[in-house]
Amino acid sequence: MRLIDENGKQVGIISSTEALKIAEEHGLDLVEIAPQADPPVCKIMDFGKYKYQQQMRDRQSKKKQHVIKLKELRFRPRIGEHDLIMKINRARKFLNDGCKVKITLMFRGRELAHKEDGFNLIERVVEELSDVSVVDKAPVSEGRTIISFLISK
Repeated sequence: MRLIDENGKQVGIISSTEALKIAEEHGLDLVEIAPQADPPVCKIMDFGKYKYQQQMRDRQSKKKQHVIKLKELRFRPRIGEHDLIMKINRARKFLNDGCKVKITLMFRGRELAHKEDGFNLIERVVEELSDVSVVDKAPVSEGRTIISFLISK
C-alpha cells in the first residue's frame, strides 16, 4: 500500500504491517483513503480529531444555510372585503419575514361554474402584494382549487 505520513508527505509503497507499526509508534491511526487505487492509499492521522473537525465543518455550513418556509393562505371565492384585507396583510407579513406564500382558492359546489371570479380574486391579491413580492408560479387550476405561489423580492 502507498503510505502518507501525518504531515502529508509520501513515505512510499510499504506493506500493511509496516504501516500499522509506524502508525502505532506515532500514537496515531492508519486510515485507508483510496481503496480503489492501485496500490491502495493509506494515511497516518488522528481519526478522532479528523471526525471532530468534520462535524464542526458540517455544523458551520448548516448555520449558513437559509431554509425557506412555505406559508399557505386559503381563500374562498365569496370572501368578505375585510377578511380579504386581513389575509393580504398576513401574507405581506410572511413575505417580509422571507417566507414563500402559497395562495389557495377553494371552490365548493356550484361555485366552480365561476372560475373566472376565482382567477380575478387571485390577480387582485397578487396586485396588492406586488410591492413586496413577485409571482413564483402563476395561478393554475387544479380540480376544485386554484393555486399560485409568491416569493419576496
